[in-house]
Amino acid sequence: MNNRKQRMGSFDGWRYAHRGLHRKPDIPENSRAAFRRAVKNGFGAELDVHLLSDGTLAVLHDSLLKRMTGREGVIEDCTRSDLPELKLGGTQETIPTFREVLEIFGGKTPLIIELKTWKGNAAVLTEAVVKELEGYKGLYCLESFDPWVVLWLRKNRPDIIRGQLSMDFIKERSGLTLPQAVFATHLLHVFITRPDFIAYRFKDRRKLANRFCLRVLKKQGVSWTLRSPGQVRQAEKEGLWPIFEKT
Repeated sequence: MNNRKQRMGSFDGWRYAHRGLHRKPDIPENSRAAFRRAVKNGFGAELDVHLLSDGTLAVLHDSLLKRMTGREGVIEDCTRSDLPELKLGGTQETIPTFREVLEIFGGKTPLIIELKTWKGNAAVLTEAVVKELEGYKGLYCLESFDPWVVLWLRKNRPDIIRGQLSMDFIKERSGLTLPQAVFATHLLHVFITRPDFIAYRFKDRRKLANRFCLRVLKKQGVSWTLRSPGQVRQAEKEGLWPIFEKT
C-alpha cells in the first residue's frame, strides 16, 4: 500500500495537457505535434485510446470520425492502414497509434490514459492497452467513463493506478438512459470498482457523490477540463490533478 501511495504521489505537481498541448489551427488535438509540444514544455498529458478492427490501438477522442477528419464512419471500424489517410483538423497531421504516442513521451512526463470503449469491448480494449504498456518505463495511469474498464483493472491488474471519469450526466445525458445517468453521476459503482482516483468535470466537482469520494473515501481527485489559469490554480488549491487546455 505504501508503494501505491508513493506512485500516486508521483502524479502530484504536474499539469496535464488535455489531448496534448494542441493549438488551433496548426496543432490538432491528440496529434503527434500536440504530444511533442507537451513534452517540450514539460507537461504531462491526457489522451484517448480506441481499439481498431485489426487490433491496433489508436489515439483519438471521438469514435465518430467526422469532427476531426471530415470522414464518415467510426474509428473502431478502421485498421492501421487507414490511419495515414485520416488527416486531423484540416492539417497534414494524421491519427497516431498508441505505440507512437508512447514513443514520443518515452517516460519524460506522466500520462493519464483514457480508454474509450465501443459496443461492449471494455475487456478486450483494456487488455490490449495493458499489453501495449508492458515494458513502458514512464509514469502512467488509466481511466475511463466505463466502469467495466475500471473493474477489469481491479480484477486483473490491480497494480495499475486506475480512475473513474464522471460528470453530471443527469443534466447532460450523453446518450444514457435516466437510470444510467443517475448511476454514473452518483458514482454508485465505486464500491465495486474501487478506483484510486475520481476524474470529475470541473464545473460539476461539487456534486455530493464526488465530494463523498474525495473526502470520506479519500480518493484522489482529478479535474477536467480547465480552460483558464484561474481554474488551474483553483483545482491545484483543492488538491486536484489539473487537466487543462488553452491556458
